[in-house]
Amino acid sequence: MIVRIGMAPASGELGPDSLTALARGLEREGFDSLWVSERASGWGLDPVVVLTHAAALTSRIKLGTAVMTVPGRAPALLAKELASLDVLSRGRLLPAFGLGQRLPAEQQAFGVRREERAEIFEEALPLLRRFWAGGAVVHHGPRFRYDGLRILPRPVKGGFDVWMGGTSDAELRRTGRLSDGWLAAFTTPAEAERGRIAVQDAAAAAGREIEEEHFGAVVPYRRGPLPDEAAARFARVRRVSGPADPADVVPDLDGLEAHLKRLIEAGLSKFVLAPLTAPDDWDAELADVRDAALPLQTRR
Repeated sequence: MIVRIGMAPASGELGPDSLTALARGLEREGFDSLWVSERASGWGLDPVVVLTHAAALTSRIKLGTAVMTVPGRAPALLAKELASLDVLSRGRLLPAFGLGQRLPAEQQAFGVRREERAEIFEEALPLLRRFWAGGAVVHHGPRFRYDGLRILPRPVKGGFDVWMGGTSDAELRRTGRLSDGWLAAFTTPAEAERGRIAVQDAAAAAGREIEEEHFGAVVPYRRGPLPDEAAARFARVRRVSGPADPADVVPDLDGLEAHLKRLIEAGLSKFVLAPLTAPDDWDAELADVRDAALPLQTRR
């Protein structure tokens, strides 16, 4: 397998100086990619704006959304927005999509009720692919209607490998039916292996195949004991997957390499490392993570 390792900023505030240091540091230290999550109701910056800024600062690292909410967005406009970013970054965009967070505030922000999200997503994603293919789209569906609409520019490579997040049984089945890859989050290595198999089984049942290189995970890590705020967040995130030993999900930096090796044994090869708390010095943080994790990355 080809192992690639990128990073994401910690949750919460990310200013221009921190973002600049992170993006440039990732490029300098040999990381593969920068990933940004989405939470409309929090302080975090908009992922497309962040990645556009990062694209202007870098020339090599890939730029990913981990993950971006689709329900609540017009497919035609989202297709144009992401294709535009891909063109400006010279083909470095890696989109990963999801239904959106379960928080009521997020559903208010996107104007979508929780029970509507899956239906909207399943109509919208094929439309995004059709718009990126460059043809005139005719579609009369329950949510969206297009009569010969064509969206330009196209992505640099003519389309995207679209990854999806999610860990529930329904999300894993949907990922197998619709996506080109799976990006897990806050999972144990054993759960990651079960999820990968479930996605592959769902893809096979739909007459599809997902490349074995297209399985990865967002891996949060800590320095020392789990902070109280992070422990509370961990408990919220784990409500869907069930209880787990925090050390089996959120490794200490000293144990990060061993944790990644277990995920690789589970069949995953693409990783997004995310500090639980924002570092005071991104240059020092990236140097430490480089030493801890990048020996596992496949040489280019």
